[in-house]
Amino acid sequence: MRRIVAGVLVLGVALAFAACTSRASEWTGERYAIASGGSTGVYFAYGTAVAEAVSQARAVDVVAEQTAGSVDNLLRVSAGEALLGFAQGDAAADAVAGTGAFTEPQDVTAVARLYDEYLQVVVRGDSPVDDLADLAGMTVSLGAENSGVNVIAGRVLAAAGVEAASIRDPQLGLGASIAAMEQGEIDGFFWVGGLPTPGIAELADTEAVRLLPIEQEWVNEVNDRYSHAYRPADVPAGTYGLAAAVTTLAVPNYLVTAGSTPPAVVRDVLATLFDDRTTLAQQVPAAALLDRRSAIFTGPVPLHPGAEEYYRDLRD
Repeated sequence: MRRIVAGVLVLGVALAFAACTSRASEWTGERYAIASGGSTGVYFAYGTAVAEAVSQARAVDVVAEQTAGSVDNLLRVSAGEALLGFAQGDAAADAVAGTGAFTEPQDVTAVARLYDEYLQVVVRGDSPVDDLADLAGMTVSLGAENSGVNVIAGRVLAAAGVEAASIRDPQLGLGASIAAMEQGEIDGFFWVGGLPTPGIAELADTEAVRLLPIEQEWVNEVNDRYSHAYRPADVPAGTYGLAAAVTTLAVPNYLVTAGSTPPAVVRDVLATLFDDRTTLAQQVPAAALLDRRSAIFTGPVPLHPGAEEYYRDLRD
């Protein structure tokens, strides 16, 4: 009997070791990057939390890297410079189709739909600007070059009948936009991110800010012309000290990876995301919005085969 028990234990240890070795063999790099946007946005906070969780769970070295935003993230993922990246649904759809900011289709697939992002056009509380049309002739950042913010800003301004060329645009990222606003160097800035965006919340703690409304008819026009990735939405009253809700548009946000990423790696990432969701949400509130039922809806960006396997196994 002792021999039988000992044999069973040895076999169990051997099988467990083989399983761990097989999974670990898929993580063949020394260091992995998550393309995560600017340091004051939700992308970077989320990317940092995910990098730490995956590093601990899988005994690998994963780091969050600062980038210009969605377009930059998609290019890095497709080129193999980042294992994972955060991207707005509209920019990701353009990447797959090889249109908009992309000269050819990119090797990009979806890992999960994470949460919705909101267009936020920020001006000072005492600004005379009440509408997008009032921005003509002013200095307003429309987002950094190669950012998803820049993509949406151009589309919404066109729908509102405002010539982007009529605006003096310094093309700043979120951190630089906030600093420029504090110094009185710009009249406003566009941002697309989760609510609340940490950097804007910190700005609102020191000076009053307002958000300009985005009309539903503009959202409908942008949808008709592009990927139908947008929906009308509201920024709730109380956000950034707002006295009333402000109409805007929302766009889904995806975690993406290259199609060539090993399926086992993608399954490991998803397992960590869902297993550690409560802990991640303590660091990044947007992580609490991750939901197995909605995570699969990433069209027209295809799910990575490893993601398909993970979600299919959940249903079995």
